[in-house]
Amino acid sequence: MANTIDLNCDMGESFGMYKMGLDEEVIKYISSANIACGFHAGDPMWMRHTVKLAEEHGVAIGAHPSFPDLIGFGRRNISVSPQEAKADIVYQIGALRSFTNTQTIQHVKPHGAMYNQAVTDEALARAICEAVLEVDPNIILVTLSGSRWMEIAEEMGVRVAREIFADRALNSDGTLVSRSQPNAVIEDIQEVADRSLTMVTQGLATTIDGDELEVVADSLCIHGDTPGAVEMAKTLHRELSKAGVDIVPLGQLV
Repeated sequence: MANTIDLNCDMGESFGMYKMGLDEEVIKYISSANIACGFHAGDPMWMRHTVKLAEEHGVAIGAHPSFPDLIGFGRRNISVSPQEAKADIVYQIGALRSFTNTQTIQHVKPHGAMYNQAVTDEALARAICEAVLEVDPNIILVTLSGSRWMEIAEEMGVRVAREIFADRALNSDGTLVSRSQPNAVIEDIQEVADRSLTMVTQGLATTIDGDELEVVADSLCIHGDTPGAVEMAKTLHRELSKAGVDIVPLGQLV
């Protein structure tokens, strides 16, 4: 299957005096960073810091917008109108790219509940696509591989990247198992590496029920707040490279 893949990670999710994750170490092993924009985590100082960190390491920068939900870390389902969702996303993209040297970003990847809801909520999916197109049609939108959201984005003419998850369990329909369910997050590093290699090199994913799904991906995601994230990123980078898979930013793939 693929001999190239983007390795992305959610970053910049600290807030004020509260430090989240080990971004300074994880950044060494990834090719794209999804940077929180202040709605679920992050603040202007952490946004500036994380953008600078990515630029120093040659890692492509993406916005990681969310519903306005600092208390729930953006993981609570929130009902908003498509117009409100679109405005929130435009606002967050604009805030983040203002911190970059080039005043541009490579991609947008919605966070948490916004991402999960867009997989099944066509109105929200379209609002996200409209926001990206309004800001810059060259920006890549990261969507769940095989989802209706991905199809909508392609139909609307958005540059689309298909994403799979290294450290998250899948339902039989290809959606992510809710974090409220047991074993939704995979913490065993060897298991993460093995399943990721199978998805990238063979195009097959194992669901939480043990079934196999076909998957096609441009980007593989790990989460910076998953226990052992640094070792996970390091191991994934090493094992993918050993398997002959080149790790490159999304801009070189889609």
